[in-house]
Amino acid sequence: MASLNPRHEEALFYLLAAIGGLVTAVGFAAALYMEHSGHVVTGMNNQIVWGLPHVFAIFLIVAASGVLNVASMGSVFGRVLYKPRAPLSGLLAIAMLSGGLFVIMLDLGRADRLIVAATHFNPTSVFGWNVILYPVFYGIVAVYLWSMMERRMNPYTKAAGLATFIWRIVLTTGTGSIFAFLVARQAYGSALLAPMFIIMSFCWGLAVFLVVQSTMYAWNGLTLPALVLQRMKNLLATFIAAVLYFTIVLHLVNAYFAKNMAFEYFILFDSEFASMFWVGQILIGTLLPLALLFNPGTATKALWVNVAALLVISGAYFQLYVFIIGGQAFPLDIFPGYDVKSSFMDAAVDHYSASLPEILLAFGGLGIAFTMTTIGVRILHFLPQDDIAELEAAGSVTD
Repeated sequence: MASLNPRHEEALFYLLAAIGGLVTAVGFAAALYMEHSGHVVTGMNNQIVWGLPHVFAIFLIVAASGVLNVASMGSVFGRVLYKPRAPLSGLLAIAMLSGGLFVIMLDLGRADRLIVAATHFNPTSVFGWNVILYPVFYGIVAVYLWSMMERRMNPYTKAAGLATFIWRIVLTTGTGSIFAFLVARQAYGSALLAPMFIIMSFCWGLAVFLVVQSTMYAWNGLTLPALVLQRMKNLLATFIAAVLYFTIVLHLVNAYFAKNMAFEYFILFDSEFASMFWVGQILIGTLLPLALLFNPGTATKALWVNVAALLVISGAYFQLYVFIIGGQAFPLDIFPGYDVKSSFMDAAVDHYSASLPEILLAFGGLGIAFTMTTIGVRILHFLPQDDIAELEAAGSVTD
């Protein structure tokens, strides 16, 4: 398989960069429109205050942490197979986090008020922690990339990789804790959410990495080594099964408490979110990818492994939509054991439909991540360079 003609490759690069820039610009324009007009032009209301942009943003932020697992496997745990992939892993982490924060900041309506949060730090707020978690993440990953790309800094790569590994666990724990500390809603308020978000980050980040890596190999007319495909396929299947396990345990634990039974019945069987859960998250995002990754006829083919990764990514959006939107749609039980009646939808299930500006802003975050990755890969030449002999020699090392 031959690579693209250099002139055609350059033209394709500029085309992709332009598309990414355009999507980003449209998302930014949508944010300005919502800031000028107010949240009345969105599908959000006083009950559902986190909408579709938050679904996209949280996916990008969680996956940004998880995609660094590829780098950690090489630098921290000494897996030869993953070492050439560490720079691309770091680039994707920075790009995806930037896309997620782009959406979160602009969805606030007054993004400039971030200065208030930074200059008046509130240590008792899990949101306040993010003012520290995200900037430090950028700094550590930047140092990590520098240690890998600058030969004089190579001796510090393992130390930088270890710091990155620890901090990304802290960051994802903080993201999961945002929901774990929301005890007022039956959908959240569980200590399981912090470790669950960590394993979800591993799964989603690896799925994104597989798709990007395969795209880069195809762009350069190369084929991913079979051993690399096999190892990463097995790892992805393990993470998918782990996410499924945490999902089952979370719902079982939630259903164990009588006060949450109504919510569990609502989210699993009696709402618009039930089909998203069973079809989107479980079937599309879990069972089908596992079937493709374990079926002998598809497990050894790069095409089907990448289809499985894309299904995992799709399932992740369904999962977050059900978790975030569905968790807010169910009414708050402010006074347990009492019926509450007023003119403000008390004890009523709310409904949400994303408006066009919200959709455009959400995709604007993807545009940021896509553009940064495209330009970074082009300028820094992050295509993994595998030493087949070295891989075969290390074939006895298990992942």
